[in-house]
Amino acid sequence: MRATVLHSPGDIRLDTLPDPVLAADTDAIVRVVAACVCGSDLWPYRGLNKPQTEPHQIGHEQVGIVESVGSDVSGLSVGDFVIAPFMYSDNTCAHCRNGVHTSCVNGGGYTGCQAELVRVPQADGTLVSVPGEVDDQLLPHLLALTDVFPTGHHAAVAAGVKAGSTVAVVGDGAVGLSAVLAAKRLGAATVVAMSRHEDRQRLATQFGADHIVATRGKEGAAEVREILDGIGADAVLECVGTGDSMKQAFLSLRPGGTVGYVGVPHGVELNVPAMFGRNQALAGGVAPVRNYLDELVPEVLSGDLKPGAVFDRTFGLDEVADAYRAMDERTAIKALLRP
Repeated sequence: MRATVLHSPGDIRLDTLPDPVLAADTDAIVRVVAACVCGSDLWPYRGLNKPQTEPHQIGHEQVGIVESVGSDVSGLSVGDFVIAPFMYSDNTCAHCRNGVHTSCVNGGGYTGCQAELVRVPQADGTLVSVPGEVDDQLLPHLLALTDVFPTGHHAAVAAGVKAGSTVAVVGDGAVGLSAVLAAKRLGAATVVAMSRHEDRQRLATQFGADHIVATRGKEGAAEVREILDGIGADAVLECVGTGDSMKQAFLSLRPGGTVGYVGVPHGVELNVPAMFGRNQALAGGVAPVRNYLDELVPEVLSGDLKPGAVFDRTFGLDEVADAYRAMDERTAIKALLRP
């Protein structure tokens, strides 16, 4: 099969590798119909994670068709179209029952989804099948459910967004834009999107943002507070993961409010005494995508929810290096890949 391999920072290639095989009776092999590049893929691509010692496959978002299943897989059949959350889980353990599938005792992460074939562990608990024929126009919206939209949704849920909430979103990448849509879906009365890029501002407005703040830092936070009655937001959704973005989130938050964070933390330090004095909370983490799919998939299939608008450029799998470059240079909000 053809598969995307990160050989070293900045060196992404489409290599020919052996087809994956069933390694456990609970596995499934999925033929990828659509995959994508995630903002978190850019951390190793830019060399910002721990030093890379050898080439490795990359990518964790895909939808596809089941090719084969292990003998213990009972809920899926060959030929099923499936949505694949970016972490696998059995969907039965105590942590899964509590909605934290990312901590499943039999779960974990898997990679290599920017490829023609993928082995998915714990297939019965992980994969969600979609009934009937899947139209090409529906693909981006279903693909967005593998990570990006549920991650934005998780930020909003963790921050306690509800009907009437005031919300600020820090980050105008695909997750931040998804968080805007998620906050509006949950009934937020006012959403302020922080963005300095016109194309992303337009999509934020399309997703329901009521105000755009282009300024960053203390000045940007002051502008958010001014918009929100001078006190700040009930909930701030932090979708970047840097020290500066976290500081901006807390500066934009009212006393008694909550920051919902889903940006992978890099160099983040918290001012806990200040949080204590202002009764400000922090909640979030890795999005338990599987926990949200039973709620979100029907809305996508009905057309009520269209999160796939974050995909603004499509590349063939053989153009994957161009897709990474476009994401890195911010000429794409989110790149969709078609094998």
